[in-house]
Amino acid sequence: MKKSMTRRSFAGLTAVAGMSALLVGCGSDEPATDEPVEGGDAPAPAKLRFVTGGESGTYYAFGSVIAQHATNNAGIEVTALAGNGSQANVFELEDGNAELAFCQSDVMAYAYEGTNLFADTGAVTVFSTVGYLYDEQVQIVTCNPEIKTVADLAGKNVSIGAAGSGVYFNAIDILGAYGLTEADINPTYESFGDSANSLKDGKIDAAFVVAGAPTTAITELSTSKQAYLVSIEEAQLNALLQSSPYYVKATIPAGTYTGVDTDTTTVAVGAVVLAADSVSEDAIYALCADIFDNAADLVENHAKYAEVSIEKAAGVTAVPYHAGAAKYFAEKNITVATK
Repeated sequence: MKKSMTRRSFAGLTAVAGMSALLVGCGSDEPATDEPVEGGDAPAPAKLRFVTGGESGTYYAFGSVIAQHATNNAGIEVTALAGNGSQANVFELEDGNAELAFCQSDVMAYAYEGTNLFADTGAVTVFSTVGYLYDEQVQIVTCNPEIKTVADLAGKNVSIGAAGSGVYFNAIDILGAYGLTEADINPTYESFGDSANSLKDGKIDAAFVVAGAPTTAITELSTSKQAYLVSIEEAQLNALLQSSPYYVKATIPAGTYTGVDTDTTTVAVGAVVLAADSVSEDAIYALCADIFDNAADLVENHAKYAEVSIEKAAGVTAVPYHAGAAKYFAEKNITVATK
C-alpha cells in the first residue's frame, strides 16, 4: 500500500447536511477574519471551515455539534465539513481549504515531524493545537465468533483503514505486536462505513476502526448483526505502549454496543482539534471558550462532551498551541507551549 496520499482538492470536502442555513457556505475562499464591516463599527465574525471526518464516524457527528454551537453562541461562523481522514485533514489546512481540523494525536505528530504518513510528502508545520478533546479507541470489529484475538486475523480478510487515514498505521502497529505484518492478512482499505457494510455482507472477516466509542458505523452494524470486539492481551498491549508512547491503554465498557457484553481492552490515541496558524487569536480564543466552558452542559447535544476536560485539552506536547488557545488556558492558570 502506498503510505502517503495525493492531496485532495477542496471540491472533495462536503458540508454537513442541513446546516447551510446556520453556517457559512463551504465554497468561500475568504480567510478567517475579524476585520470591521464596511460602513459599521462591529467586526465581521471570523469564518472558519472545520474539516471533520467520514459521515459514519465520531469526528463528523461531534464536529457538526461543535460547529453549530459555536456559530450560534461564540461570535464566530464555523462550517463543519466531512473529511477523508487525519492525513487528508492536515493537507486541507496546509492548502488553505480549511481553518480547523480534527486529527488523531499520532498523525498530528507525524505531520509536524515529517515521519510515517508524511515521510514522502515532508513535514507540515502550518498548524497549531487547539485542544485534545477525547480518546479515540482502536476498535477491532468482527462478526465471526471464532476470531477471539488479534492472532486469529492471520490469513483473514481485514479492513485496515481508508487510504490517507491514521487507522492504517494503528492497524500495522497492533498487528506487529502479535508478530504479524500486512502480508499476513488479506488487507482491504475501507472507511468506517464501508467496513461496517462489508462486515454485514460477509465480504471481510474483521475491521480496524479508530474513533471514539460508541461509533455510528459499529452501532448500526451491531443492531442488524451480531458483532464482537477483539481485545488486546496484556503482554502485547504493554509491548505496544512501550514501543509507541503516543498510545494509552483504554477500555470499551460492556454494553457500549448491542450484544457486546464484556469489557474490551485496547489502546487509544487522542482526538485533537488543530487550527491553521493564520487564524486570529480572538477567533480561537472564542472557540476554546465555547467548547470548554460549556462542555458539562452540552452532554445531551453529544455524548463526547462528557469526556472533555480543560486539563486533558491542555496536555498536548507534540505540537505547540495556537496563541488563542494559550490565552484561554492561561486564564485557567494553565501554561501551554506556543510557537
